Amino acid sequence: MKNKGRKWRRFLGLAGILAVTLAACTCLGSVQISLGDTASILLCAITGQPAPEGVPAAVLLQVRIPRILCVALVGACLSLCGSAMQSLLQNPLADGATLGVSSGAALGAALAIALNFSPVGQLPFAGTVLCAVCFAFLSMVLVLSLSAWLDRTFSSQTIILLGVVYSMFATSATSLLISFFPEKTRTITFWTMGSLSGSTYANALVLLLFFLLFGGALCLGWRELNAFALGEENARNIGVHVSGFKLRTLICVSALTGICVSVGGSIGFVGLIVPHMIRMRFGPNHRQLLPLCAFFGGVFLLLADLVSRTILRPEELPVGVITSLIGTAVFLCIFYSTRKKAGQ
Repeated sequence: MKNKGRKWRRFLGLAGILAVTLAACTCLGSVQISLGDTASILLCAITGQPAPEGVPAAVLLQVRIPRILCVALVGACLSLCGSAMQSLLQNPLADGATLGVSSGAALGAALAIALNFSPVGQLPFAGTVLCAVCFAFLSMVLVLSLSAWLDRTFSSQTIILLGVVYSMFATSATSLLISFFPEKTRTITFWTMGSLSGSTYANALVLLLFFLLFGGALCLGWRELNAFALGEENARNIGVHVSGFKLRTLICVSALTGICVSVGGSIGFVGLIVPHMIRMRFGPNHRQLLPLCAFFGGVFLLLADLVSRTILRPEELPVGVITSLIGTAVFLCIFYSTRKKAGQ
């Protein structure tokens, strides 16, 4: 009975955090909309009635709501990937970009932007998404193939080392691409810093499908991740097919990272910091850790995006800059506290 009451208090607390965050992100921005007007516009949209005429309705329904949906989903995906990778590789510095997938996806998206690649005329973002996801998968295949060639046990150290080397290569290739297309420098540079401005409902739908498919697969593997957190040998001893599960998890992480980069660019530290903080607060059991990471990852990126939209209003900062600043400060605090405890 006591545990049941604790679960209800936690649920109500999370619901309250989400409600306050969504209200702030919906009402605040370059154009301020009161909470009453926001509720009225959303009610009209839900019931199918004509929305009130004027700027607030257009801004809310066509710009702000799709952006909020995309930001929340990107944050949830990146945080979920970070939590899975940290347990899978037993490395607290791992996240969705460890395989070089993020850098590879960024290279593909930058190539699409530079060449104005758009295979579907009605969906101008389709070229960026397609190239980013394809390059993400190609990057994963390349890194895993090299890992299997060098070490058939899929050693975590081998995967991390090759991922870092490939990330350096992909970043250099992106820089070279910018030098060949100087007229696209501003667009590519702003995009690579991470920005979800211009997000659409189509972007949100694609993100949701990827999140349900690949994010759901990650959450279903919570037992195996619990075993991996104690070491690969422990996981093998209790009957986990180590290589097969590791490959499936890496594919899911690569797919989620690729779609996030294709929509929002390179957004760092979400998959690194959020899982750390959630694990410290709620414990290492992945049955609750993975859903909580997805929830707080979405909330964290929503708040970071709100800061990026309002701190220099009406100008907008790339959200990747905000997450990097916050993430660096939090990471230094965690590192300092860990070292202090180790020294005692």
